Amino acid sequence: MQALRTAATGMSAQQLNVEVISNNIANMNTVAFKRQRAEFQDLLYQNLERPGAQTSDQGTIVPTGLQIGAGVKAGSVYRITEQGSLTQSGNKLDVAIQGRGYLQVLLPTGETAFTRAGNLSLNDQGQLVTSDGYLIQPAISIPSDSTDIMISKAGQVQVAKAGQPAPTVVGTLELASFVNEAGLEALGSNLYAQSGSSGTPITGVPGVDGIGSLLQGYTEASNVDSVTEITALIVAQRAYEMNSKVITSADQMLSTANQVKS
Repeated sequence: MQALRTAATGMSAQQLNVEVISNNIANMNTVAFKRQRAEFQDLLYQNLERPGAQTSDQGTIVPTGLQIGAGVKAGSVYRITEQGSLTQSGNKLDVAIQGRGYLQVLLPTGETAFTRAGNLSLNDQGQLVTSDGYLIQPAISIPSDSTDIMISKAGQVQVAKAGQPAPTVVGTLELASFVNEAGLEALGSNLYAQSGSSGTPITGVPGVDGIGSLLQGYTEASNVDSVTEITALIVAQRAYEMNSKVITSADQMLSTANQVKS
């Protein structure tokens, strides 16, 4: 009975849906996390009677036909890149990106990754790094005798020193943007990598050519909405239960057929 296999694909799809939703909920407090949505597609159809087929010599045709679907499959898991709310952190090294763009991060492998998590720190050499110690690109070093750090909306990093009335510019934070941000490959640890779907990174100064600006002392919160996720979880759970009911009903029908005596 085809209904057994069709309902099984539905249960498998809703299991994936719940896994995506659970990952969203687990990362509600992850800095700059972008929630995801599972998208599904129907499977191939069995054409018992093809629509438009001719049914007589007079040219009459089948108006709708007879097609039986085989179930559902996962099409993609789409990342929603809308802006998360900005949270004041009180740390002068933290930066939140307002608008499009990603900070560039140098990985130990020599490759460049990208992140919107602007909770930055200094390493033992005074260089700006991520929470995992990866260098921000282009590299910026803060002198050890600095008394204050200022980061402008355009990414310019200045430091104040004792005895110097004017601040000193020590570097500029650059951002990278992509044609298709949803196509970035997630690496974990708030990092993304370029992929064939995302396109090549377009780097530039914050606030120029559509790239977002920076806000010092803030971080971007996760864009996960708890009410939306719980609602989606309930819908997925009910859909899973309904597919299991189909399997139960199909099993009962087969059992009835098996009990028929010739």
